[in-house]
Amino acid sequence: MSDRHADGTDSKASSKAPRTRRGEATRARILDAARVEFGRVGFADTSIVSITGRAKVALGTFYTYFDSKEEVFAALVEDMSARVAQAVGPAIAEVDAALPREEAALAAFLRFAREQAEVYRIIDEAEFVDPAGFERHYRTTAARMRDRLDASPDLAAPDSDLDAEVRAWALMGMNVFLGLRFAVWGDEDPAEVAAAANRLLAKGLR
Repeated sequence: MSDRHADGTDSKASSKAPRTRRGEATRARILDAARVEFGRVGFADTSIVSITGRAKVALGTFYTYFDSKEEVFAALVEDMSARVAQAVGPAIAEVDAALPREEAALAAFLRFAREQAEVYRIIDEAEFVDPAGFERHYRTTAARMRDRLDASPDLAAPDSDLDAEVRAWALMGMNVFLGLRFAVWGDEDPAEVAAAANRLLAKGLR
């Protein structure tokens, strides 16, 4: 028989996925606490005890959902990647033209990065703590951007598959460092930064 916790989850469930809304809320609370702790002091100096203390859950409850600090970190990388997509999605849902859409996407990302600056430290550390998740995050993000660009009738078709991939990764790289400079290290208006970046896209380096 599996031990049953107050939130309705099994401590020995093979997937450790929450089975109730209360369980989902508890897991989300642990992830939120882990985001703050990892973002504040980094992976090495964060402990499971510090995460559970911030989340206000028992140590046993942590192990209901995660087997280790590495596992909660990997789950957090996946969660943060999804949150970036969720932050950008509504901002571009009604924008059809490519350049205005990318401007709206960047402004939304900058606002997200300002509110949750921990995403930068967590994603950077993922290169060493969770390299598969690190690569997946950037490949998935670039794929979304490539799909947007490839589906834009107002943009010239790329000359080759390589060109299509290069423009998506180049655009993503620009956005990542604009976020670092203007959201994490600065407090400039996201809309103004996005507009300036959009002028660069429209006019090139001329």
